[in-house]
Amino acid sequence: MYEKKHEKLLPWPKFIVRLARSILATALVVAIALSLGILGYHVIAHLGWVDSILNASMILTGMGPVDPMKDNAAKLFASAYALFSGVVFLSAMAFMMAPVLHRIVHAFHLSEK
Repeated sequence: MYEKKHEKLLPWPKFIVRLARSILATALVVAIALSLGILGYHVIAHLGWVDSILNASMILTGMGPVDPMKDNAAKLFASAYALFSGVVFLSAMAFMMAPVLHRIVHAFHLSEK
């Protein structure tokens, strides 16, 4: 997927395309995870749509819940969604930053020659 150690640094236009693809893929994963949270909070926790968006967004970004969960099913969903969100958020950020970090490290390898 990325250039090898002995290959030249990717030209800026191609790097921007690579970065844009990474950002779009990350946005898609985050949108799917957010949608799952919104539906779960709406259906399982019986929150309104706006409150569901707020809770799912706050959990997904690691800020924490807003509304208290009133029954056990809602509490179990909120717990599972929080664990899921932590993994998704960290993985998404790593995936989005991978092209930038690779370019930096690759430039160091080229300067060693």
